[in-house]
Amino acid sequence: MDRQTYQRLFDLLATYDDVRRVSHTEHLDEELLFVIHTHRVTRDATRRFYVVKRQLPRLVGQWKHGRSILDIAREWKFPPVLMGQQMLGELGIPRKKVWQTFLNPDTAPDARLRQEVSDLLENDLIYSPRGMELQRERGRKGEERLQAWLEKHGIGYRTEKDLRGKYAKTPDALLDEPIIFFGQKLTWIESKANFGDDVELRKNLKRQLAPYTQIFGEGAVVYWYGYVDGAESPDGIILWDGTTFEGITPVVPERTERPHAARPSRDHARPPSPAPPPSGPRSEPDGSAGAPPP
Repeated sequence: MDRQTYQRLFDLLATYDDVRRVSHTEHLDEELLFVIHTHRVTRDATRRFYVVKRQLPRLVGQWKHGRSILDIAREWKFPPVLMGQQMLGELGIPRKKVWQTFLNPDTAPDARLRQEVSDLLENDLIYSPRGMELQRERGRKGEERLQAWLEKHGIGYRTEKDLRGKYAKTPDALLDEPIIFFGQKLTWIESKANFGDDVELRKNLKRQLAPYTQIFGEGAVVYWYGYVDGAESPDGIILWDGTTFEGITPVVPERTERPHAARPSRDHARPPSPAPPPSGPRSEPDGSAGAPPP
């Protein structure tokens, strides 16, 4: 996706209603648009988290005079569940109890909060437990697609579960035998159920991908929902989108032979352009829908 289109969509997708509207009017995949919407919401929430936190005494006062937490969250254009968690904390409810309340609204201290917490959960598809489970499910599906591709082509691999405790950081698939792609020997592949814009690429490089190259050598990362055109692969890392990756037919050598090159079946499966590791502002969450720092 070209940068201009991505930025236009990023600016348009302020709410989930925007996601559905743009999907219908522009005939674009709703799940892709929701991923872009998630980028916008979580980054804005991280940026303004402490701004909202400083206003909590005043906001709680408004709530005590009859305003709903959902109404306050909408006024501040802030994720409903995050707003509710902060306001319940400001009311003196212990953090553990707050989280329990959002897992099970029936445990709320009174009838008003039970109803309000239910409303907040219903209107937050990112920070609610249901939203977090949707994100985890996207991640699981991405890993299953990666594993299906590896198994289809007879490529042996070990998963994070297989490698747990053996290394400080582990990729989704550490290959038993390297494959060669445009002269680059790949020893691992990472699955990202996300869209790789510049912020996401910088974050993933710093937290995961660069350490993988230091521990295991060169590898690749699959962004199942694509990435911005012109994004440069960091040194030792190839970027693939989901369509490109699933169109690659690797030639898997016998263990006693030297590895052959993996053959891309699409012209746009291109080799990486080396670039120094970028750095950038912190972004929360990844597409993993975790809350900004409390």
